[in-house]
Amino acid sequence: MSATFDAVYRRSIEDPNGFWAEAARGIDWIKPWERVLDDRKPPFYRWFAGAELNTCWNCLDRHVEAGRGEQTALIYDSPVTQAVQRFSYRALRDAVALFAGALKDQGVGKGDRVILYMPMVPEALIAMLACARLGAVHSVVFGGFAPKELKSRIDDAKPKVVVTASCGIEVARIIAYKPLLDAAIEQASFKPDKVIVLQRPMEEAKLIARRDLDWNEALAAAKPADCVPVAATDPLYILYTSGTTGRPKGVVRDNGGHAVALHWSMENIYGLKPGETWFTASDVGWVVGHSYIVYAPLLKGCTTILYEGKPVGTPDAGAFWRVISQHKAKAMFTAPTAFRAIRRDDPDGKLLRNYDLTGFRALFLAGERSDPPTLEWAEQLLKVPVIDHWWQTETGWSIAANCLGIELLPVKHGSPTRPVPGWVLEVLDESGKPAAPGEIGNLCGKLPLPPGTFPTLWNDDARFVESYLTRFPGYYQTADAGMIDEDGYVHVMARTDDIINVAGHRLSTGGMEEVLASHPDVAECAVIGVHDSLKGQVPLGFLVLKAGVDRPMDKIVGEVVQLVRDRIGPVAAFKTATVVKRLPKTRSGKILRGTMQKIADGQDYPMPATIDDPVILNEIDEALQDIGYAKK
Repeated sequence: MSATFDAVYRRSIEDPNGFWAEAARGIDWIKPWERVLDDRKPPFYRWFAGAELNTCWNCLDRHVEAGRGEQTALIYDSPVTQAVQRFSYRALRDAVALFAGALKDQGVGKGDRVILYMPMVPEALIAMLACARLGAVHSVVFGGFAPKELKSRIDDAKPKVVVTASCGIEVARIIAYKPLLDAAIEQASFKPDKVIVLQRPMEEAKLIARRDLDWNEALAAAKPADCVPVAATDPLYILYTSGTTGRPKGVVRDNGGHAVALHWSMENIYGLKPGETWFTASDVGWVVGHSYIVYAPLLKGCTTILYEGKPVGTPDAGAFWRVISQHKAKAMFTAPTAFRAIRRDDPDGKLLRNYDLTGFRALFLAGERSDPPTLEWAEQLLKVPVIDHWWQTETGWSIAANCLGIELLPVKHGSPTRPVPGWVLEVLDESGKPAAPGEIGNLCGKLPLPPGTFPTLWNDDARFVESYLTRFPGYYQTADAGMIDEDGYVHVMARTDDIINVAGHRLSTGGMEEVLASHPDVAECAVIGVHDSLKGQVPLGFLVLKAGVDRPMDKIVGEVVQLVRDRIGPVAAFKTATVVKRLPKTRSGKILRGTMQKIADGQDYPMPATIDDPVILNEIDEALQDIGYAKK
């Protein structure tokens, strides 16, 4: 009989060395570890110290060696170019080995950095895995990022080579990448030796003599490269996340702990077995893409889908159903915002009827808080478990989840369930004391964090300690606010800066959004705190309505105001909301609440580097002016 979740979790906390040593059997090691957990230099903990391995070998070569070379490793599905391409494990291994040879020809070796500025094409994965093969450290920068942001990452990572493509495609819009990259390199203090450019047929990039190389020409001159052994504690990649000072923070991921944790998570959290097909609708520029488009499914021997498209508009709100049906995906992972967009465009789920999802087992949501109405809508539509889980760029995989592969626990809408094995999660009040069950405070992870989480920031140990470990000594500060209820279920309410103070009452904007989202006409919503001379702050709501709703807007606004009053109470002081066409978001789907708050309060703000469509901020400004906020 399989172990219960409680038993697995207890063992991970009581005997972490034994637990993770057992999980590490799923990985091929070149040299065994001397210590499972090296805790000699707290707070700098290291997993599998002394061990050697190669992550690319574990993702590709070992599956080929085990006789599974003809199994499909990667399906590239691109509705924006009308292309579907499949790679077997053998074909992907060979493509990666050859591109690793091309990088080696440009002097890239163990420990060198390579920046990847790529769209959602197979070559992005090939380049990531080629770096891992050589022991080089890749840093993927989201394709289409502004030159200023790209420049800051070039100066921090100091890459020997930058790998890019001539363009990306956003629905029907072509975005030329090369001019953005050229501008970034011109602005950067550090200059990479070479730029390798994948020319896409829809937009040819102009190459700079002596610096730039054509991808195909680089391959033609290359010989396949073998896997290079690296220490388990050596960096696999750097992934930059925005810093409060404007200087990006380079989250470091190691090779050993990362491979062990992600391999373990694929079956235990997501319930996937080798050979099964898995669909993550994200981008390789985000941590979700790193962990669950590229590394975890390939470490496990699954088939992974790389999707170059959107949840709606490529061509319609049935896009995800088509991908799941066509490629027989067993489970899917995406952001809640994608499902809000699908629900907005197809509220009755009519497009699902065109597809066969018979073998589909579960939908996983993460990236921002999953509002219960969207979750319930997806459950009713798909008739499979819809599982909200919570994690961050820094953690690399789940902090809290309903571990489908161990034991499906009862679902509580609005909660990502319980801390996953390896995580001791506590809610601390402002003075660092444990909060009572049900009391909102700072969600913090007790050190040491489990394998696969970040050991430090790139070349900045001091900032790592200052940003994450100083406020609550002995804990990792997630910067998320929430509570843990009587059943041990975690409730992530908001980023700590999204807790607003209304006349001395600490209130969660996430809790109010949950109420707004429950209104039958509301597809999406956001709540921010705006300045109020009497109460300090008061909440203000933004509503995006479902397609086809034609009721008077003031009536809908009145109803949501009443809903908040009924469910949270007059203490919330929620009196104002406005209907907007859309909400400003990052490309990964996070709502830019902080920027909206600055607009409402008439403050200056920098254009967010990750914004999907800057025009939306003008629409928000106009809507706010109509209700008496923002600068005239």
